[in-house]
Amino acid sequence: MANDVVQKAMDHFAQLVKEQLERVETMKKAKNWIDYSTLKPIIIGIIGGDGIGPYIATESRRILEYLLQEEEKAGKVEFRNIEGLTIEKRAEVGKAIPDDVLEEIKKCHVTLKGPTTTPRKGDPWPNIESANVAMRRYLDLFANVRPVRVPKEGIDWIFFRENTEGAYVMGRRGIAVTDDLTFDFKVITKQGAERIIRMAFEYARKNKINRVTLVTKANVIKTTDGKFLEVGYKIAEEYPEIECDDWYIDIMTAKLVDPKRRTQFRVLALPNLYGDILTDEAAEFQGGVGTAGSANIGKQYAMFEAIHGSAPRMVKEGRAQYADPCSMIRAAALLMNHIGFQERGRKLEMALDICQQYEKRLVITGRSNGATGEEFGNYLMETIELPNLEEKWQSYQA
Repeated sequence: MANDVVQKAMDHFAQLVKEQLERVETMKKAKNWIDYSTLKPIIIGIIGGDGIGPYIATESRRILEYLLQEEEKAGKVEFRNIEGLTIEKRAEVGKAIPDDVLEEIKKCHVTLKGPTTTPRKGDPWPNIESANVAMRRYLDLFANVRPVRVPKEGIDWIFFRENTEGAYVMGRRGIAVTDDLTFDFKVITKQGAERIIRMAFEYARKNKINRVTLVTKANVIKTTDGKFLEVGYKIAEEYPEIECDDWYIDIMTAKLVDPKRRTQFRVLALPNLYGDILTDEAAEFQGGVGTAGSANIGKQYAMFEAIHGSAPRMVKEGRAQYADPCSMIRAAALLMNHIGFQERGRKLEMALDICQQYEKRLVITGRSNGATGEEFGNYLMETIELPNLEEKWQSYQA
């Protein structure tokens, strides 16, 4: 009996190793980066998701269409709604992303995605994989990029979180050897570490930032995290003008709340799980995860999303119209930056800072004592059109 159990576990692990070796070969043959300037139109898919997702997606699309109205009229951009990435349909077909929905997503160059429900124990849904994790894998969206800015606190961070490996890539592939013994698996490849860390260094060089920080737990997780560090310091040799240092995830979480140290960090590169933890902590300084957007970037596709959950309780209680769309709208700013409309993206970011952090003429509370998402969207568009927008934004930075 014991030998059978061991053999079953060995067979399971052997299959995982085979799959990951195949993935390494695929990464070695990856296509070059897409050039958005050559596309006409750039197809932007809007994915509502579920829960409050469709509500905040509607506002986010309205803001995007407002800012890109001339490009849409000229046929330079095209918007498409992508339906069906709901928990109901995903549960019905038993897949993280239904096949027909994935095909529609692949027809778009970039997507703006609302939150989707990931079932957990006790939920009425089957235990299907996270749609986010699956999409990152299917489209090879290896870089999760999350900026956090709080100028009055001197905070200007950008996190480059590896998206396709680490502890999450095989989160659904663990094994219960017996009732007493369970295993999960973590994987780091040289190719996976190289591309995310190089992206962080390239960003630092382009923006004249002189420090990149690697975050791991390599003192304990020596093989995989050790590989990430090894690759990071090797790449750092190619960027002599940029200082490279490394911190362990536990002390890094402490230093982000240390007012004497946190302003020293600018660009951080880190594996998947640590990136998930640290970016949620970082978002709290900006007002919480409801205020932060993120980019999921690959060489051929990119997906921009709100980083919070789908809040089904708000829908159940009839409060969905009061959901805060700012996280998804910040993701829309990242989307515009990515596809070549940096000036429009910057205007949107400045307007969001003014409306959320400084002026606060309308406040979203998630309830009827606050603004609706539509009302806040109108406020945001009024602010975008201010002739002295940048001057006003700069005055708040002083």
